[in-house]
Amino acid sequence: MPRNPPHAMNIASKTGLLLFTGNSHPDLARLVASRLGLELAPCSVRNDENAETKVDIDCSVRGQDVFIIQTGSKEVNTSIMELLIMMYACKTSCAESIVAVIPYLPYSKQSKMRKRGSIPAKLLASLLCKAGMTHLITMDLHAKEIQGFFDVPVDNLRASPFLLQYIQEQIPDYRNAVIVAKNPGSARRAQSLAERLRLGLAVIHGETKEAESDAIDGRHSPPPVVAQNTGLEWPMLTAKEKPPINVVGDVGGRIAIIVDDIIDDVETFVACASMLKDRGAYKIYAMATHGLLSSDAPRLLEESTIDEIVVTNSVSHEVQKLQCHKIKTVDISVLISEAIRRIHNQESMSYLFRNITMED
Repeated sequence: MPRNPPHAMNIASKTGLLLFTGNSHPDLARLVASRLGLELAPCSVRNDENAETKVDIDCSVRGQDVFIIQTGSKEVNTSIMELLIMMYACKTSCAESIVAVIPYLPYSKQSKMRKRGSIPAKLLASLLCKAGMTHLITMDLHAKEIQGFFDVPVDNLRASPFLLQYIQEQIPDYRNAVIVAKNPGSARRAQSLAERLRLGLAVIHGETKEAESDAIDGRHSPPPVVAQNTGLEWPMLTAKEKPPINVVGDVGGRIAIIVDDIIDDVETFVACASMLKDRGAYKIYAMATHGLLSSDAPRLLEESTIDEIVVTNSVSHEVQKLQCHKIKTVDISVLISEAIRRIHNQESMSYLFRNITMED
């Protein structure tokens, strides 16, 4: 739904709506507030000299529908603590409902057990619910199953309509493009975009590093040795052999659009772009919902064969744009503001998911 929604952003409800923001992405919060015709509710969120987070809610929230916009950021743990304290402050002040608006949910890539570790995404979900959250609005979760970690309703919005519109309006001769999945794990997302654009699909097979699904999770312990006191031998486990990296599909003389949900560790994007260029692609785009772009990512992208990196403003990346002129931003504030309006007015959310397939 990249076009303007059919309803005006009118707020009509028995309870009032208050929109708060932490320090993770105030620019996005101001855009959302502007579209709703609201002012951000007054509050003070700061760190003391001892690094403790302090929150002061400077207005009454009693009986109000509270929405708090706080996304993942470079200071991820600080952002989480700010959100938890803000929600708890509203809970203890008798807010009617507390909706967390987290476009990029931190720790979403850590949603599976690894060795003898833990599942931090589940821990974060429990903390948010315990702090008083009654509803969650997020966008393009890394794994849809994360919604089951929460004990409250979750609306997992989709940015794909906005990315599709960008392709159609901003990429000349996009009909000569091919959608590329940088690994088999992202093939379903790429296939969904390719089908809606009626474009070809290519998949890069073989990976430059170990995939998440292949990481050791401890279930093969104890090691394959003769068990004591039994004389029985555990079956030997054969290590997987990664095939050489290869492109499945024709990209020669085409525009290659690499799609994924997150751009953070960019080495794989750079390696894929180099291979696509060698296979004859004359222009290369990298496109994702969340542009975390940590560490040296801007420099690596600037020096790479990628012509343009397209991400939404679910995460603030203004500093990275100063380091890499190839980064372009797609605004998704209209989607978030419409979701807030519909939840506050108790309207159906189905319009926001219209024409979006389950593979997204």
